[in-house]
Parts: sequence; structure tokens; C-alpha cells
Amino acid sequence: MKGKTTSFSIKHWANDDRPREKLLQKGLGALSDAELIAILIGSGSRSESAVELSKRILASVDNNLNDLGKRSVKELMKFKGIGEAKAVSIAAALEMGRRRRAEEAAKVAKIGSSRDVFELLQPILGDLGHEEFWILYLNNSNKVMHKAQLSKGGITGTLVDIRLIMKQALQLGAVALILAHNHPSGTLRPSAADKQITEKVAAATKVLDLKVLDHIIVTQQDYYSFADNSLL
Repeated sequence: MKGKTTSFSIKHWANDDRPREKLLQKGLGALSDAELIAILIGSGSRSESAVELSKRILASVDNNLNDLGKRSVKELMKFKGIGEAKAVSIAAALEMGRRRRAEEAAKVAKIGSSRDVFELLQPILGDLGHEEFWILYLNNSNKVMHKAQLSKGGITGTLVDIRLIMKQALQLGAVALILAHNHPSGTLRPSAADKQITEKVAAATKVLDLKVLDHIIVTQQDYYSFADNSLL
């Protein structure tokens, strides 16, 4: 006698356990990350449900959605049960989340602390796999007049053009600057090059009566402030 075949289809689950029905009945907040991804992909495979497949995908990045957002469509397709359409859906949803956070951060009208700088730039720099150096130009009310990428790929004296920083500051009528760059490795310790370029820019700005208020190192989860640590 053959044993009873176990069904992995969500259709056979109780209504409270089905992600879509659960969302409609209890709201988005009641769903786990895996259940939200299960809704995106719609179905699993013959051996596992969409939720179990989603849990397996999340486990590969230690359940970190930011890390999952770095996965390419091709990388997502390496999971059994994830074809191109499902991989595209996951990648698109995570990108939408990143853009939503970036739009919220852009509403920051005034810089009052190093945390404000982090919130503004983390959506831009936090998930990058390479280093970028950015400048925030502020007016006398500490409102951001302009933000600009100055270099990409690393921080050295040859890549950070101080003359360009000064030129933009004068054109904008800025009175203060905030330097920022990311560390893809996740380390919050400033390097010798980080300290050197900070000192170099700070010295140059004094000639034009400008002030460097801070230099922020951005990582995926946290930040380091030169000002908070008395390095300015």
C-alpha cells in the first residue's frame, strides 16, 4: 500500500497560513520576510512550498534583506525553483524598497547630527560593492544645498580633486561641507588615507572661510563620524 503523498502546495494550507490570505486578513505587518517573498514568487517546486523556498533563499544571506538586495538575477536563479521571472520579481521588489528609502531620506531638509547624514546617504552608499566619495554642500542653516559624487573606486589624493570641491562650493554659495564615503567591507575604522584626505580638505577650506563639519564612513548597517570621535 502506497503512503499518502504530502502536498507542498499552499492551496492545501489553512487560510491563516496562506501568505496572501494572511496579508488580507491581518495586514502586511503580520507576514514574515519569507512569506512576503513567497507572495512575490507565487509558487515553489514539487518538493517544497513557496514559503520554504523563500526561507532557503533568506538563509543563504543570514536573513538579511540588504544582502539579498545585492544578489543579481543570475545569482537568484541558482536556487532550485527560481526561474528568471521569479528572480526578476524578487530583484525588482527589493530595488523598489531601496528607492523608497532613498526618497524618504531625501526629505531631510536640515542636518542636525551625524545620524542625519547616515540616513541621507546610506540608501546611496550602503549596499555598494565599491567605494565612493561624496560631498554634501550646506548653507548657513545646515540645509543640504547639493550632494555630489566626487570619486568612485577608492579614496586617494589623486581621485579626490580638492579644486573641484572648492569650485562647487563657491558656485553654490555653500558655507560648510560634509565629507562621506562607504566601506564595502563593513569596517568602521578610518584608514590612514581617510584621515589624510580629511585633513587635506579641511586645510583647503579654511582659505575660503568654509568649514568641514564632518566626515562620515557609511556601511550597510552603521556609520562612523569623524566629528563625533573628535577627529575634526
